[in-house]
Amino acid sequence: MVGVDREGVAAGRPQFVTAASFDVGSTVMLDDAAVRHIRVLRLGAGAVVGLRDGQGGIGAGQLVLLTKSQAQVEVTAVERVLPLPPVHLLVPVADRDRMLWLAEKASELGATSWRPVLWRRSRSVSPRGEGVSFQAKVRARMEGALAQSEGAWLPQPFPEANLERAVLAAPPGDRVVLDPAGAPLVGPDAAVLGQPLVIAVGPEGGLERDELAQLEGAGFRRVSLGPTILRFETAAIAALSMARTAFGRQWAPHLDPAADRPEGA
Repeated sequence: MVGVDREGVAAGRPQFVTAASFDVGSTVMLDDAAVRHIRVLRLGAGAVVGLRDGQGGIGAGQLVLLTKSQAQVEVTAVERVLPLPPVHLLVPVADRDRMLWLAEKASELGATSWRPVLWRRSRSVSPRGEGVSFQAKVRARMEGALAQSEGAWLPQPFPEANLERAVLAAPPGDRVVLDPAGAPLVGPDAAVLGQPLVIAVGPEGGLERDELAQLEGAGFRRVSLGPTILRFETAAIAALSMARTAFGRQWAPHLDPAADRPEGA
């Protein structure tokens, strides 16, 4: 299967994301947040749970140790899930709560990477989402959304950067910037999206002319989501959803043939 696991070894079970990879027979130590969640769910030793490493690894296992501060899972089954076609997001540095909400949705929709850009209009926002502690919060929100949506691949969160650095670090591929004057993404004259795809989302108030020119000089083309002005998080979700829908029609889902099957299978 590509990107998600809705009928596999972990389906229908409480889900936990772990930073460590795992194989059948290995033991995984869950973090403090997972331990608290286990207690809220009133799970005990012997309960079967689902595991996700955010890098395509999906597992199931039994709780073999549960204390006030620790939880260990013995892995009994593993599947390897191939990644979705790459879609990279350049999002604006903006209000931190709205950025955290968008981080959840980006994870649910299967964004490949996340890079906040400090646009000129970003500098007037307060409090804005930036810094090491905020990056940790972004990752935590993404992990929670990954477990909730039963996805397999966690977006790779990068630290914020100015426009020049963000453009230099952007991966190659089809590059688009959301702009009301761009080619429409829907309708008979809709722009065709290529793979891999990089989507640049500007700040509220729009991009400055020189910022747009810098993007176009780096190979970004303008695309439009419609005639109305959208909030940055709405625009990012709409564009990512359209890309995932378009690419989904071109991608046949299947499991990695190297997957470890459940014991006894």
